[in-house]
Amino acid sequence: MGIVVLTMKASVIEMFLVLLATGIHSNKDMTKKIKRPKLTVPQINCDVKAGKIINPEFVVKCPAGCQDPKYHVYGTDIYASYSSVCGAAIHSGVLDNSGGKILVRKVAGQSGYKGSYSNGVQSLSLPRWRESFIVSEGKSQKGVTYPSALTYSSSKSPAAKTDEATKAYQKPPVPGTTAQPVTLTQVTGATATGAAHASLPKPSPSAGSTSSSLRPQPVGLRSRELDLWATSTYTSGQNSPRADPGFVPKEELSTQALEPLSQGDPNCKIDLSFVIDGSSSIGKRRFRIQKQFLADVAQALDIGPAGPLMGIVQYGDNPSAQFNLRTHMNSRDLRTAIEKITQRGGLSNAGRAISFVTKNFFSKANGNRGSAPNVAVVIVDGWPTDKVEEASRFARESGINIFFITIEGATENEKQYVVEPNFSHKAVCRTNGFYSLNVQSWFSLHKTVQALVKRVCDTDRLACSKTCLNSADIGFVIDGSSSVGTGNFRTVLQFVANLSKEFEISDIDTRIGAVQYTYEQRLEFGFDDYNTKSDILNAIKRVGYWSGGTSTGAAINYALEQLFKKSKPNKRKLMILITDGRSYDDVRIPAMVAHHKGVITYAIGVAWAAQDELEVIATHPAKDHSFFVDEFDNLYKFVPKVIQNICTEFNSQPRN
Repeated sequence: MGIVVLTMKASVIEMFLVLLATGIHSNKDMTKKIKRPKLTVPQINCDVKAGKIINPEFVVKCPAGCQDPKYHVYGTDIYASYSSVCGAAIHSGVLDNSGGKILVRKVAGQSGYKGSYSNGVQSLSLPRWRESFIVSEGKSQKGVTYPSALTYSSSKSPAAKTDEATKAYQKPPVPGTTAQPVTLTQVTGATATGAAHASLPKPSPSAGSTSSSLRPQPVGLRSRELDLWATSTYTSGQNSPRADPGFVPKEELSTQALEPLSQGDPNCKIDLSFVIDGSSSIGKRRFRIQKQFLADVAQALDIGPAGPLMGIVQYGDNPSAQFNLRTHMNSRDLRTAIEKITQRGGLSNAGRAISFVTKNFFSKANGNRGSAPNVAVVIVDGWPTDKVEEASRFARESGINIFFITIEGATENEKQYVVEPNFSHKAVCRTNGFYSLNVQSWFSLHKTVQALVKRVCDTDRLACSKTCLNSADIGFVIDGSSSVGTGNFRTVLQFVANLSKEFEISDIDTRIGAVQYTYEQRLEFGFDDYNTKSDILNAIKRVGYWSGGTSTGAAINYALEQLFKKSKPNKRKLMILITDGRSYDDVRIPAMVAHHKGVITYAIGVAWAAQDELEVIATHPAKDHSFFVDEFDNLYKFVPKVIQNICTEFNSQPRN
């Protein structure tokens, strides 16, 4: 009996040791998995719609071939969540048809979505939708972790049909181990059958239908379009007059009556950034007053794609964009978004915020249209805690019209604490009072709404907007050779003065410099020497005639080194060369260097100038950048033509 007992004890001990070893082995496996997590980018199919994915922001990989028109896309830049994610990425230009990684961010629903043709994809129009999304390059932001598995609202992952390894499942538990995590979390929707990629049902042709749901007809796939921007509802009990395979199912549409979608006030077409104070000193109550002020301005402006667009940057210690110009395309959605803004806290570093706006906010990716003036309205509680002068100067030089609203400014006793005296005066576009608003109390801020709206919409007075007349460094290269003569040289100087008069001249607008050449070269004055129109005109009058040979090639090299090397990076560089004869040296290589460095060269020849040489010197196309005048006395006739060509070229180029 004793032997049996010993045998049983040995068996128990042996079983215990086996289980213990199994547990240790399993724990080691788990440790390895914890130490070496497999970070993957989820892959989706072309037909996956953003609305089927619950995650608010995620990075995914699209396959090749999503340019196919069967993958419907609704909207432009901002897309309805009923759109194909990958199709929208191609339409927006983030991807091509070969696929790749993208970053998707959900945003608020819009009152309407306008279809357009872009990058080989025809997107469709759609009325109101409950949710939208925007697409950008699939680069992870620093400090942001994106999900390695997506959460879907359907009963089956769209990816599961092509890759069984990504199906949601759970292994049966093993003694001593932990159950494996689910790869994809599924949230059961109202309909439990049918994969997310199934074809949409067509409306029933039955006349006896009692459905009262809205049935908008997406447009863009046929030459004769039904404009949904003008169509609000379909008659109850009737089907769409023109059924289309891309129509939106009735169960996914809002049953509220559609409001007419405003395209915005065309008399106030501006791209506007509000730079709001979120510092701790402002307090919660005054921050709410500031948000109400923004909402009132948004309502008064009548936001829309044909009128003003508005984004918001909040600053404390550091600035952060709340939303950009293309996030909300109407006043109602914008007001809703403003209400959700939370206060950042920290210091009141307005200078840092202005730099952020200049470098990051007014870009094409953020909705900047280029054809609309850029306006930044900076709101400051009291005074900034950093300096604004240099940041504001760069903003002005970049074509941004800065307005300052100072609320409850420093009293006499408080001025000793102000970091930069007269900060508002140093920051605004012009110091004529038009760009500054001083508000005595936060409780009076609402009274400035109409005054501010009137000013920002007065585009004729937005003096810092980039134009062909205020955004260049212009270097005149003047032939002073013996063949010109003293009298004709004075005529050339008058031509230079007449051209200069047409430009807006200051240290932040157009700047003028001049070089005279014969065999040698001489810098008459540089871009930094004079910053008013009267000073420039007087400097031109004082230029003395030199006399000598004609080395035009050397003169171009000299101008590049002594003038344009000191040109500001955000200025257009224009060289206007005036000569009366053929050069003694080669002009081809110096001209090529000038063109390569981005210097737009105009060549003006008089009397004995060689036209073939003028065409070599001039920027392509030569017919727009080279001119020939038979006599010096006729130079004045070409002033309007030169100015016209400069402005035509400026207006044809993408800006900002």
